Amino acid sequence: MATPSETKGGAEANASSSSPSPNSNSKNALVEQLAQVLPEQTKFAVHHLSTPPTLAEPLNNPPALPTEPNKDVAESPSVDVRPRKPLKTYCEKHFLAVSIEYPASKEQLLVLALEVYIYTTSFSTIIFVSKADSTGYLNLLKLPQGTPSPIREVTTAFVTYLVAQRRRKHHQCVINLFARAQSQYLFPGSIKNGGKHVLDDRGLVRWWCRVLNPLLEPLNESTSGWEKVHGYLVVPGMEQYDTRLLLPRTQKAKDNWTLSDPLEYISPYTSDPATYGKNIPPRCLIPMYPDDPKARFVDELEETTPQRQRLTRGWPTPKTLDEFWELLSHRQECSSGRLTGFIWLVLDPPSRAQGGTQPCSAAAAAVDCSEADSKATREKKQQKKKKKKVVLKGVIVPRQPRIKTHQRAHFPKHTSTDYYYWPEEGRGQVVLDDSGYKRAVELLLHLEFGSVKQALASTARWINEVNVGESWSLDVVGRRPNPMLPAAASGDGATTGAVNNLSGMIKRKRAADGGAEDSCSGEAPSVNTLGEGLVRKKPKTSESHQPLPTPSSNGEKVNVLGAGLVRKKQKS
Repeated sequence: MATPSETKGGAEANASSSSPSPNSNSKNALVEQLAQVLPEQTKFAVHHLSTPPTLAEPLNNPPALPTEPNKDVAESPSVDVRPRKPLKTYCEKHFLAVSIEYPASKEQLLVLALEVYIYTTSFSTIIFVSKADSTGYLNLLKLPQGTPSPIREVTTAFVTYLVAQRRRKHHQCVINLFARAQSQYLFPGSIKNGGKHVLDDRGLVRWWCRVLNPLLEPLNESTSGWEKVHGYLVVPGMEQYDTRLLLPRTQKAKDNWTLSDPLEYISPYTSDPATYGKNIPPRCLIPMYPDDPKARFVDELEETTPQRQRLTRGWPTPKTLDEFWELLSHRQECSSGRLTGFIWLVLDPPSRAQGGTQPCSAAAAAVDCSEADSKATREKKQQKKKKKKVVLKGVIVPRQPRIKTHQRAHFPKHTSTDYYYWPEEGRGQVVLDDSGYKRAVELLLHLEFGSVKQALASTARWINEVNVGESWSLDVVGRRPNPMLPAAASGDGATTGAVNNLSGMIKRKRAADGGAEDSCSGEAPSVNTLGEGLVRKKPKTSESHQPLPTPSSNGEKVNVLGAGLVRKKQKS
């Protein structure tokens, strides 16, 4: 679909430019990070494609411009109310696919895919995990019992890698995702595979919390440079006591997680009250991502509220963020009978955590941007005025036609600006423009992964068509030691593979003293019999009964019933 292309030093390039060798894994940070968490001596292939930072729609609605202090905007229809200029936002998309070798044919077989969007502004960097899915064919590797899930480990490693590569000094970083249980996201037909384990709603929210929890641990090297790292979890319609059960069971979980949202804390508008005011309505605090239920609810509220009322008073309802989450629990996917979780991880730089000011605030960046744009337009007008009309003379030279397919990837001229940071290390092996990236993802969504045969054919087609037949995979060999299974020790000190039998160590309940003495003797316990006076019987008419012979004391005692306990029929 497109050839790989990368730039060095931020120079502009197109799809026809050459790229580094995709199989050169010696200095690739992603390969090193994945090798540390994957099982030892297990081979994987990683396919990473991305897009350059491109202008995108702003995530938040901007507040209204300030008006004259003596005029009541809500009561004066003549006063013009306009929204502020939204924050300039860039979006960089990443897609990671992991495959294994099919043991029978040594062909590549996709087992995992992740899609991540990175939104950057002059205020913060937001890493939004859009989709994650597996095919269920990872069990073909037959990993030892007790091996940590490679899917969870790869997801944690990839998010950690993006945080490290897209970190900007003095800028806040936010990891955000929406957990919704579904049978398949990126691999059509994979639900037909019996080896695919689909989590329920509670299990999925708990799984994502476990994926992101390593970033909150103090021993994590990737988050060592941040002043503060904290997690937030919101499950609409669920009590906090039940929500707390979804958090990881670690010693620091109570301190590392908060059962609320950080929207006011991470908003660029609340961080600068001198410019935007102290009262920011909820409509300006809620970010809107693609395929996001809260974004659809925000659009619904925006459509039903007039623009003037939105800017002056906000929505009629909800008035607060708590009311918003309460109403959302009865709408969209949150009201389908399954739990849905919203998870945030906020990483604060030292300047923000210490109460320092940002070197480039959002308002100042917007003003600088507008001034730069106006200056550029003035310079262009002056150049147009200075140009003189040139009379064409001589032979007419025809222009060569430009083929649109040769202009697929237009990279930005600078790798670092106030709005984004795009180093070469964090890019994918294949860099596509937005349209090429959409075609690559859409192709995967139209393939079939219901059986191994279909999955092998779909994997080969997707890998070949994305990069037009050229190899672009990264080979990863795991280095994480496999877990040691407990072994039983033999008499000579050697260990065997048998299971330890602990039944002999169980202390049984002691019987009564009398029972203990009887059990020590060799005689069988006697049976308690009722006396003849306690048994009611019919009188006999004939044949006097004789007593039964008693057993000898030398032989074994036999418990027999007395004559009074036997009921006989009357003889005629």
